[in-house]
This record gives sequence, C-alpha cells and structure tokens, in this order.
Amino acid sequence: MLPRNWKRAVRSLTAALLLTAAATAVPATAHAGTAVTSGWNNYSCKPSAAHPRPVVLVHGTFGNSVDNWLVLAPYLVNRGYCVFSLDYGQLPGVPLFNGLGPIDKSAGQLDTFVDKVLAATGAPKADLVGHSQGGMMPRYYLKFLGGAAKVNSLVGIAPDNHGTTLNGLTNLLPYFPGAGDLLTLATPGLADQMAGSPFITKLNQGGDTVPGVHYTVIATKYDEVVTPYGTQFLSGPDVHNVKLQDLCAVDLSEHVAIGTIDRIAFHEVANALDPGRATPTTCASAVS
Repeated sequence: MLPRNWKRAVRSLTAALLLTAAATAVPATAHAGTAVTSGWNNYSCKPSAAHPRPVVLVHGTFGNSVDNWLVLAPYLVNRGYCVFSLDYGQLPGVPLFNGLGPIDKSAGQLDTFVDKVLAATGAPKADLVGHSQGGMMPRYYLKFLGGAAKVNSLVGIAPDNHGTTLNGLTNLLPYFPGAGDLLTLATPGLADQMAGSPFITKLNQGGDTVPGVHYTVIATKYDEVVTPYGTQFLSGPDVHNVKLQDLCAVDLSEHVAIGTIDRIAFHEVANALDPGRATPTTCASAVS
C-alpha cells in the first residue's frame, strides 16, 4: 500500500533533486539553449559511429531548454550523444515559462531548430526526445511540416498525445511557482492541449503516426496531469508503448518526475535511441 501522502512526498523529492541538479550543474553562459556549457548544445559536437544522430530535447509546458534537462541531457552526453535543446512557444512579456504559444507555431520553431542542428552536425537525421507537450508537439512537425524526412525516432515521456483537461494542467502549478496567472484558455498553447480541441483533433485525424519514424511513449500510471495515462499511448505501426511500473513496480514518479529526474525512464529513453544495444530496464537502472 502506498503511503497516504505519497504524492506530496514525490513532489518534495522532485523539487529537492531539481534544486540539487541546478546547484551542481555547470552554469549556463546563455539561456535559451544557445551556449550551455555542461555538455549539451555544443555545436562543434560531431555524432560518432556508435551514435550517428544528434538528439534534440523538447521541453514541456512551462518548461525551458535548460531546467527541463538538467539530468537527462548530461545522462545522454555521458553516453556519447550529441545533445541539443531548444526553447519554443514563448509569449511576449513572459520570461522563463515557455510552451504557451500556439502549438502549430511551436512546431515551426522545432522545424527551424532541427535544421540548425543537422547543418551543424552534418547528420542526415535527428532523434527527438520530448517531455509532456514536448513529446506531443513534434508529432505535428512530423505529420504536417515535413519532419518525418529529418527524424529517425520520437521518444515521448508523459506526452499528452490525445489531449488533457484544464484540471490536469492545474496540477503542474505546484512545480512552477508564479505560473498560476498564465493558466487560462486564452493562452494558446494550453487551449490547444485540451482534449477535443481543434488542434488535438487535427493532430490525430487519419492516424497517430507517420511512416518512417520510430515512436516510443513512456508513461507512468501516477500521472496526474495527462489522465487517464493510457491516453498518452499511440496506435499504429512502429510504436512501442511503455508503462513505467511494468519496468519497476515501485517507481512512484508522476508527470514531472518521470521527465526530469527518473533514471529508470531515462534508461528506457537510451534503449529507444539505440535499440541495437538495448539492455533490460529494471529498478536497478535507477543507479546505472
């Protein structure tokens, strides 16, 4: 049986670990993912034969290119990947909190960023890893903006692929102090994520996937933002849907923790990026 206050405990642990990661990370010389000095967004990085594609990290709603990836980016860099992250969905006069603009426009920003990364690295294709909205928004890029020709795989961590509710989005607020005033249907990026919205309807019409792209979805049954968590999963060819608790039954990560600090989820991300060298993901992956 879970402790009565397990959700509060997970939130406290998440906040503590994020603060620790922020305190120990090498300071960024510039925000907005242009010159991070802790190993990612290094435009002189050239993909290796073992990892021939750059990895583009796509943050979630209210996130940004640095804070969302203080753990996962170094995790992948240490495994030999060229890793890049972008900011998208900015609103005028709203600093730090991104992912709030119209999602089709955000997908256009991703398009531009992927082109920049491919030009710098010389790679013909990239792999995308996104958290929350960042795991869903790239599907618009793949489906409507020609991204399928430039992307090998999309790994979505707790993505709202079939939308969520405003009540679900309010559950993000404890993790982003000061964001409460932004949570309104007048904010395009939030309205677009609502289940049944014109954007979500268009995104999923005619099928969830496009040919030529490998899809992985990693979800947690304790997700309190995208509910029910099964709506995160995709249907179609070349899809691998994963429930975190099937890999480690005692993993209590919720929506934020799964994308920011959960090394069990990150091990599964690494497997998705390099399936030829995949190893079993278990509770022991938390310390690997």
